[in-house]
Amino acid sequence: MAEQRIRRTAVSDQLFSVLRDRILSGVLADGTALKAERELAAEFGVNRHAVREAVKRLQQARLVEVSHGGRTMVLDWRRTAGLDLAVHIPDPDRPLGSHDLRRDALEMRACIGADAARLCAARRPDNAAQAIVAAAARYAEIGADLAALGAADIAWWRLIVEGSGNLAYLLAFNSLVGGTLGVGEVPTDRRAEELLDVGAHLRLAELIAARDGEAAERLARRLLSRSVPAVSQRGTV
Repeated sequence: MAEQRIRRTAVSDQLFSVLRDRILSGVLADGTALKAERELAAEFGVNRHAVREAVKRLQQARLVEVSHGGRTMVLDWRRTAGLDLAVHIPDPDRPLGSHDLRRDALEMRACIGADAARLCAARRPDNAAQAIVAAAARYAEIGADLAALGAADIAWWRLIVEGSGNLAYLLAFNSLVGGTLGVGEVPTDRRAEELLDVGAHLRLAELIAARDGEAAERLARRLLSRSVPAVSQRGTV
């Protein structure tokens, strides 16, 4: 493996990124041991403190663990890492093996949104229905302005997810729309079919207001799934 030296700014962050990428790409396979602290410091031309900080972050991301013998072993990240790993992936267009992060995040969005709609229909406070219906009507008022529709879409779905009463869904929603998991960076023109379907948004709001959870779940899944195929076309996003 060619020697790779690290710039002197944010040394531990850069070293973490290099080692993370080697683990995710399989260059450092699960079950293998990282080089000793002294060897890593020499390979990258950094001090041992930077190495310790980088390895600590790898541990926190569940990419490595320290064995009883004191060696740092690479883990199978597909079995151990959590959603926080996505925070550390700077380029959502870069696939992880066979995985397209943007596509996968949009599929997750469709699943969470569908179940949030179901739960919202059952759990929403009585005064929430009017706000959800009014927010859906904004789609028709905006017209074909995709940027404005994108902003309205976030506001409308936030009402639904909050109405679901599920805190885990709400936190996942914040990550999805904030760009942490790749969805927030998807250009709105790739979601045009979903955003421009005013009738589906109005109907979904009505189903939630009527507390018809099963129908709301089905419609929400169909609506949100429309954006997945467009983003799945590699090289077009």
